[in-house]
Amino acid sequence: MPKIDAHQHFWIFNPVRDSWINEEMQVIKRDFLPADLLPVLEQNGIDGCVAVQADQSEAETLFLLKHAAENPGVKGVVGWVDLKANNLEEQLQHYQQYDKLKGFRHVLQSEPDKQYMLQPQFQKGIASLQKHGYTYDILIYPEHLPYAELLAGGFPDQKFVLDHLAKPPIKDQQIDGWKKDTQALAKHQNVYCKISGMLTEADWNSWKTEDFTAYLDVVFNAFGINRVMFGSDWPVCLLAGGYEGTMQVIKSYCEKLSATEQALFWGDNAVKFYGL
Repeated sequence: MPKIDAHQHFWIFNPVRDSWINEEMQVIKRDFLPADLLPVLEQNGIDGCVAVQADQSEAETLFLLKHAAENPGVKGVVGWVDLKANNLEEQLQHYQQYDKLKGFRHVLQSEPDKQYMLQPQFQKGIASLQKHGYTYDILIYPEHLPYAELLAGGFPDQKFVLDHLAKPPIKDQQIDGWKKDTQALAKHQNVYCKISGMLTEADWNSWKTEDFTAYLDVVFNAFGINRVMFGSDWPVCLLAGGYEGTMQVIKSYCEKLSATEQALFWGDNAVKFYGL
């Protein structure tokens, strides 16, 4: 049974490009590379990881692919490509040479247009991903969930995965609107969910394991054991409990699962989704 961390990042810190890393986030204002992560994975019994884009550029995709090529522990890459580009087909054709490139992501949560993912040109891009067999990671806030549902429904054969449970307001312990919209999205069998990025949505300094239970119940029940996967969101998780804290919360929740269910959650679903 492989254990896979389906969501982490590498970067060479650049204050202009990485301006989202504010003063409160000093601990992640530095470079993070495979040499920093691979020992952490080993300590936590994780066999490999999927590196996900943090910057919207072709350079970012190539940077991640370079590190994946040099490090067998990096099993897959979720890069960035301009889904609205006129030469998208050509670019995707070019990327076919990289076995470890599994899919793409766009930082939808930062787009001024909340319905960006429903724009015809963007949807045309999603259709191209489907044609070339690439996955798509959905990075959004709760208010975008209804649009994500329309996107997923429009492309029933495209594999989507929701990142970070769509960042529910765990700190305020609000659940109702997010729960309803998440359940609606999960009805689409082509959508998976990453159990990742939760600790940074809670109170960074004083969260308790039980703060997450109700949210985990929602996604495990809505998506089912075959469509959920573990992700650490390292190094961002260092803001609120680190790798160990993340593992502690998720392990304590997963204790009640059978051995088969645990194997699916900790690795098999990620292997199947990304084709690792």
